[in-house]
Amino acid sequence: MFNRIANLFKGFLSLFVSGIEKRNPEALLEVEKENLRKQIGQYNQGLASHAGLCERLMGQVKKLETEERDLRAKTTAHLRAGSREAAAQYAMRLQTVSRELEENRLQLTQAEETYKNLMKSRDVAITAAKAKMESLKGAIEDMKMKKAMAEMTEMASGMITEIGGAGDTLNRLHEMVEEERNKAAGRARVARDSLDMNQVNIKEAEQKALADMALADFAAKEGITLEGVAAPAAPAAPVSEAGQAAPKSMGPQAG
Repeated sequence: MFNRIANLFKGFLSLFVSGIEKRNPEALLEVEKENLRKQIGQYNQGLASHAGLCERLMGQVKKLETEERDLRAKTTAHLRAGSREAAAQYAMRLQTVSRELEENRLQLTQAEETYKNLMKSRDVAITAAKAKMESLKGAIEDMKMKKAMAEMTEMASGMITEIGGAGDTLNRLHEMVEEERNKAAGRARVARDSLDMNQVNIKEAEQKALADMALADFAAKEGITLEGVAAPAAPAAPVSEAGQAAPKSMGPQAG
């Protein structure tokens, strides 16, 4: 039972972590870069140890080569001097040194080849890891761009829907305005048709007649003759030196 609960808890935790990783791929990529740097550092430490082994073998080979030359020279010298016993002892030691030198040379060759292979493997692994990381970086950028494009497309789709709704509202508003405008025009027509123009015409004629009468009265008082209007009797006009009256007139004089 406890194991099942523990597995369930691990499953929920794994889902939670996976969700975080999906939302933050750049952070996960940075973690992998850091892990790669650590692995390269550890690998280089191993390479350094192996390179140290190669250096020790190279030193051992040089030492045995020097000892071999010395023993060969001593063996040759004692043999020429007739000291067979001493020459035999140096010859035995020369065989041992030569055998060790051959083994060390073989070990050095193998160690150098192994070192080169390890270096090549490291370089290939690093190159592949870097290429994969660059590819992942490009994929992440492409994913972000596609997500942004999808969001913009969804936003545009929503805007089209909202604009369509606003258009329906505007259409309804236009219909209401037209209806009210038509009602107002009808009311104005009804009011215009209900207006009594006879009374208006009579009132206008009365005002014109009063104005004409006032003008005629003024002209009569001033002794001015108006065309088309009969002036009332006026007082006697002053007499000129020739013994004739000189009436005032605003119209054309008789010939």
